[in-house]
Amino acid sequence: MGSTRPRRPPAPSAAERARSIAARGGTASLVGTGAPQAAPLVHHVRADGSAMLLLDDDEPVLAAIRSAQGGEFAAMLEITDHAPVELREPVRGLLWITGRLRVPEPDIARRIALQVADVRPQEDLLRLGHGATLVRLDPGSAVLSDAEGTAALTPVDLAAAWPDPFCRYEGHWLAHLEASHPDVLDVLARHLPPALRDLRDTRLRPLGMDRYGLRLRLEAPGRDHDVRIAWPEQVTTVEELRRQMQRLVGCPMRRGVDVDPLGGSRPAG
Repeated sequence: MGSTRPRRPPAPSAAERARSIAARGGTASLVGTGAPQAAPLVHHVRADGSAMLLLDDDEPVLAAIRSAQGGEFAAMLEITDHAPVELREPVRGLLWITGRLRVPEPDIARRIALQVADVRPQEDLLRLGHGATLVRLDPGSAVLSDAEGTAALTPVDLAAAWPDPFCRYEGHWLAHLEASHPDVLDVLARHLPPALRDLRDTRLRPLGMDRYGLRLRLEAPGRDHDVRIAWPEQVTTVEELRRQMQRLVGCPMRRGVDVDPLGGSRPAG
């Protein structure tokens, strides 16, 4: 007998979603046993979950690392993924990476900082050796929690996955969509499940976007509802994304505007 449960729209795997959160950066905090929570000046997570963290020299966790047996200290890095628009509940995902911290030798630390600067230049990296210390987190495991679910991941799982191709600039597009194209959000509301379309006093907000589809949040009295709307076809390029968005909306050129998913609009025709 076939299942009568509704089929969930396709979505990136847990490892892919974790890699996307890491690639976007978000905000980070570091927690170690017996040491106060630390806020890294810079954090960068590599493919396998290992992380480079630049800490102020006054952070107590540095003393805990140096005094620990073998110069390694158990800790957890928490990365918070925030929605690109101001939502009532702004956190859309959390990634926790548990492992062991250590302080590399100064020449190795400088080399790591240069590698990070090549990928994501940040002015605070110049503070290395001048009031700030670089530490490395060697991962043992990771846990992801977001609207799609919760999953435990290994460094091998993370290294075998890729971040979503649009994860670094989806925020700009979605913020522009809400600010400049409320008519498009009104049209997208027709894709909500019937039970949600009938709710009163609601507001539809853009939540996320990936190669499989668009994520929307319906803010309703008492609770929020997250909905994934799948693209008619999986996309890998910006042009494919633009075409699928236009198919989903239903030819926005009729209203004189061609919606650009990168965060702009062009006169039609």
